[in-house]
Amino acid sequence: MPKTEARPGIVALLCDADFKYRPDTNTWTHRDGRPFSKEEQALAFRATRVELEEVNEQFARYREYLRATEEAPEAIQSFLAPFMEQLTQKTLGNAVQLMSKDERTEFDRLLRLVIEPVRPFAPYTF
Repeated sequence: MPKTEARPGIVALLCDADFKYRPDTNTWTHRDGRPFSKEEQALAFRATRVELEEVNEQFARYREYLRATEEAPEAIQSFLAPFMEQLTQKTLGNAVQLMSKDERTEFDRLLRLVIEPVRPFAPYTF
C-alpha cells in the first residue's frame, strides 16, 4: 500500500493550532488566539496519521534550527580557531582567504545563524 501524502493545508492548520479548546465556539484556537472556524475544526479532525507525523517533523526541524542558532556563536569561534592559529595577523579577512570552497560555505552558514534574527515558526519553512 503506497504511503499517502500529507495535505499541506491540514499540516499548516495544525501547525498554527495551540489546541486550546474554546467552549464558546466548541473549537480549538490558532496560536494568535483566534478560534478555529467550524470548517477549520472539521478539517483538523480529519487529519491523518501521516499529517500528524508531518506536523511533528515540521516542529522538530524548527527546534533543530533554534538549537543551531543558539549554538552558532560558539560554533563559529570553534570553526575559525584552526584558521586563526595559522595567521600572524589574525583578521577575519585573512582567515577567509585560507578557507576552501566548502569551508567558506560552512562559515557563511554559521555567520548567517549568528547575524540574522531568529525567524518565527512557519510550516514548510525549515
